[in-house]
Amino acid sequence: MRIGELADKAGVTAKTVRYYESIGLLPDPGRTSSGYRDYDEEFLKRLTFVRDAQAAGLTLKESRQILDMKSEGHSTCEHTSALLDQHLALIENQIASLEAAKSELQALRARADVLDPDSCNDPNRCQVVEHAAH
Repeated sequence: MRIGELADKAGVTAKTVRYYESIGLLPDPGRTSSGYRDYDEEFLKRLTFVRDAQAAGLTLKESRQILDMKSEGHSTCEHTSALLDQHLALIENQIASLEAAKSELQALRARADVLDPDSCNDPNRCQVVEHAAH
């Protein structure tokens, strides 16, 4: 199949396919006698895996590690599980950080509701936001 058909079946763009080839994530396909790239079902499987791995939060580098391990005949379940655990931990940290930021913003917003706007006459500060630094 040609690049456009491969891209359509995998749900990516032809530009994405070319990029993955350029970074070695996809091997160079064979060419037809007229010079067109010629992909088989193995390319579609590999490309679909990379798409699905990205949707799961894995990086292209991590996807390549998994594919390289597979091509060398290694099992990847433990490695993939460890990668997913790392991503889950990062997300948990991001959620905690966002929750803390949300709490601070809610506190500042509540403070803004009870402050007297007439007492805020310093041209170099805002009494609502300045509270966050103290």
